[in-house]
Amino acid sequence: MTDWFGTLQQWLFESVVQPIAFASGMGNLLDLAYDGTGWVLVGVLQFAVMLAVFYPLEMAFPVFKVTDWRAVRVDILYTAIHRLGLFKLLMFFSIDPLVDHLVGEFRVMGFPTFHLELWWPGVANQPVLAFMVYLVVFDFIQYLIHRGQHQFEWWWALHSLHHSQRQMTMWSDNRNHLLDDVLRDLIFVGVAVLVGVPPGQFVVLVAFAQLSESFQHANLRIWFGNVGERLWVSPRFHRMHHSIGIGHESAGVHTLGGCNFGVLLPWWDMALGTANFELRFDDTGVRDQVEDGRDYGAGFWQQQWSGLLRLIGKA
Repeated sequence: MTDWFGTLQQWLFESVVQPIAFASGMGNLLDLAYDGTGWVLVGVLQFAVMLAVFYPLEMAFPVFKVTDWRAVRVDILYTAIHRLGLFKLLMFFSIDPLVDHLVGEFRVMGFPTFHLELWWPGVANQPVLAFMVYLVVFDFIQYLIHRGQHQFEWWWALHSLHHSQRQMTMWSDNRNHLLDDVLRDLIFVGVAVLVGVPPGQFVVLVAFAQLSESFQHANLRIWFGNVGERLWVSPRFHRMHHSIGIGHESAGVHTLGGCNFGVLLPWWDMALGTANFELRFDDTGVRDQVEDGRDYGAGFWQQQWSGLLRLIGKA
């Protein structure tokens, strides 16, 4: 699969991206353009899977009937920005150079490159096993990040945008404030550098996780059974996290907290006491949005601006 993907990436780069780069006088950015081509290709493949597999499932087993297609179209815009490389392009030009500089400084200071899979004999020679090790480690990091988004008032001011979608669908995963995404990606990329995940593994990890998260947000009345629910995060498990007054609150009171923070694996919720396995499919949203009429914005820019106002306590 890696060879097949690399061949397709090379063809797309040489046929389309490279000529455009030279014609626009940006030949000095070819390395960046090649990486970007890979991310765009990953996004296109994800869109194909979502439309060919997830969408028919949503039509066959919906939790609710979609009535506000405008809200869904805004979520599609978020998905396109993130999955087709626009957000990563922004990161490449702003944050990534800083990260590369810091990593270089650490190397000069004598800190060696660390590779997590080398801790276990034989794992480095087993790509699938190495992938699973990195997946579990990164999922735990994602769990901790997600807990932070729900524990700190300033972070919740940004993350609450994600929870404000009343009609959650397969497009809702990337419905985030851009500043929230920058913070999360900084942590995620930083950990990737520290544990020495190979670039190829990193791309697969991100793509695999994103597809799974799209499925978990889908408008699907589906659960994995008593055993399966404890092995992988299902649409039911994650929908509980988005349930009004439950998913983002502790013990039903108006405080930050909640349940079912796991991104891919429910293990961390089970181990740390934040799992809720009730078989129910509730309405989604934020309590103050429903009870107090708080406005989280209807369009992309309005949602981004409202998030900043919440962050500084003006909304």
